[in-house]
Amino acid sequence: MVNTTLHVDGIDLPLIVLDTVVIGTGCAGFNAADWLYTFGRTDIAILTEGVNRGTSRNTGSDKQTYYKLSLASDGLDSVAAMASDLFAGGGVNGDIALAEAAGSVRSFMKLCNLGVPFPVNEYGEYIGYKTDHDPRQRATSVGPLTSKIMTECLEQAVRDKDIPILDGMTVIRLLVSDDGVEGLLCLNHEGLERPGMGLTVVRARQVVLATGGPAGCYLNSVYPESQTGMSGMALEAGAEGANLQEWQYGLASLQFRWNVSGTYQQVLPRYISVDADGNEREFLLDYFLDPFEAMDMVFLKGYQWPFDTAKISGSSRIDILVHRETAVLGRQVFMDFRRNPSGLEKGFDKLGDETRQYLERSGALLGTPIERLEIMNRPAIDLYRAHDIDLYTQPLEIGVCAQHHNGGIAVDSHWQSTIRGLYIAGEAAGTFGVYRPGGSALNSAQVGSLRAAEHIACTTRSETDVPDSFMHLATREAAEATKLLEGLIRPGNASTLEEECRKVRASMSRSAGHLRDPEGMEELERRIAALLSTFTDRVMIDTPKKLPSAIQLRDTLVTQLAVLSAMRTAAQMVGSRGAGLVITADRDDENTDLPISYQPVKPNSENRQMVTQRTKDGFVSAFKPVRPLPQPDGWFETVWNDYRRRMAQIFEGDR
Repeated sequence: MVNTTLHVDGIDLPLIVLDTVVIGTGCAGFNAADWLYTFGRTDIAILTEGVNRGTSRNTGSDKQTYYKLSLASDGLDSVAAMASDLFAGGGVNGDIALAEAAGSVRSFMKLCNLGVPFPVNEYGEYIGYKTDHDPRQRATSVGPLTSKIMTECLEQAVRDKDIPILDGMTVIRLLVSDDGVEGLLCLNHEGLERPGMGLTVVRARQVVLATGGPAGCYLNSVYPESQTGMSGMALEAGAEGANLQEWQYGLASLQFRWNVSGTYQQVLPRYISVDADGNEREFLLDYFLDPFEAMDMVFLKGYQWPFDTAKISGSSRIDILVHRETAVLGRQVFMDFRRNPSGLEKGFDKLGDETRQYLERSGALLGTPIERLEIMNRPAIDLYRAHDIDLYTQPLEIGVCAQHHNGGIAVDSHWQSTIRGLYIAGEAAGTFGVYRPGGSALNSAQVGSLRAAEHIACTTRSETDVPDSFMHLATREAAEATKLLEGLIRPGNASTLEEECRKVRASMSRSAGHLRDPEGMEELERRIAALLSTFTDRVMIDTPKKLPSAIQLRDTLVTQLAVLSAMRTAAQMVGSRGAGLVITADRDDENTDLPISYQPVKPNSENRQMVTQRTKDGFVSAFKPVRPLPQPDGWFETVWNDYRRRMAQIFEGDR
């Protein structure tokens, strides 16, 4: 790493020269850096706005899932089978599905070797369980904090190699030429109040963007508050978006942001709704004639946790009813683990076979929901207690929240974006389509960051040159950024735009979440475009310390515009699909079976991918065919020769 300066408008800005930069310190970012170093690319650094921020370290569920190729004797599996299942999700490129399946075991075993305690039986088999959209039993877990433990183990591997971690750095702009990525601009938080406002230039011909999903898009969100994301930066630089309309939404606790999936549902908590006067009722009984049918649907929410338009007459009816109680009727909804739901006092015999047998095999056909949860998953109780919520004595407030972006920045099978040298790993990458097996995001983060690191090592030379062309580009971009930053700092009401953006996030949750209102989305698109066009006039920051937050706010607005472009196009072209239920104006709130009217899915719309591009007139989205599943040549000698050729770049020093 070389440290020098760039002279811009009378100020010397720090210029850091590196071979490759990784942005983000989640499990994707740390893994990318660790593999780069292993492959001999040691002139690298990780940039992060906060090592301890982000989704990987700060989120989870009842037993957060890692989805992998089956490694137990009772689960016949293959790379081809897993790739086919990933591809079947709809809107998924076949080469990415095959790469994720092929890299599954290698990536999983690395985590095991680094100390992530995935459970094995007495013979050393990594046993599994079934998760949502999983035809087999490929899932495993180390408990509620699987991704946190993964991140900590990967961080230790990075620190053991002395890979520099530049903390307190918010990346604000990618520097891109016709040849691809050239570097980036970032804000050093320690220099915000000095001349130059902390603006720092980084020269790197390869950038791995691992900033997580665009967490700021929604108000109702289970993303940790420390997570921001910076997808808008890549979209503005010209990178294509893929499937930006595809998200996961599900039930989550509100006081402490956490998914209430899996065991939280399978122990059959009592669902109650409370009005402003404190009156409560078991509202599910208003919509299900049979209380045991309601309990079976709650049970199914455990592993059918994400909202799914194909299940709105089944388990996803629970999400719609929770949304109606909260967003339409203005009530609060709670899961109560202290008492059984009505009907269960008569015993478990009338439950559906799947529900009853699951509880029976788990030794939990007894007591109250909290007693069943204590038997099946005590860490799920301890987790809330650690955040001052005692499930033994108080109900848990919940809502329908955004949880994961299945779309993101478009990548190829090496996780390289449409901008040469810009790689996207983790949730920021648009590798998933309409459906994905629960936990496959963790596998994708590990495989994608491995693939990116390997491709960089195999196809590029380690270079730290600073040509005149870069100096001209960086000087121009830094001057523009300086004007923007200076224009943001002036007297005024510092909360005006923040409050407006909060309203936009609330509108996204209301009109562009799991329920999508075409007219509402169109109006929202106009509002966001207007906010962006007047951003520098409306942002009033009273201290340079708020500059990173202001830039992140703008990045969120850019991302929201791109997402809305994809959502409106999808609503028009395919109707209701996946996690997006397109509602119609003729709602019938008197329909107690399903109190909503919606557009059905249109035929022949499954196996295409939405691509979103920035133009001079804004974002434009359109469907295109997915890339098919490859049929690679399996002849060993051919593969061996090709492998030796690729690895020579890494292991024979030809860099």
